[in-house]
Amino acid sequence: MRLFFLLFPVIGTTLAGIGMVVALTAGLDTTKPIVLSAAIGAAVGLVVTWMVARKLAAN
Repeated sequence: MRLFFLLFPVIGTTLAGIGMVVALTAGLDTTKPIVLSAAIGAAVGLVVTWMVARKLAAN
């Protein structure tokens, strides 16, 4: 579980930033779509971090 908390700041913020870039390149330049896409990216980051931490802990 500690590994999860170490990895999430990196993975979660990266995926949230990717979501923001996707929203901005799609022309959605108001606050709501940017925040929503960042939140979706962070939520995906939770799942990805959990999977990565589980795989690393198994080794």
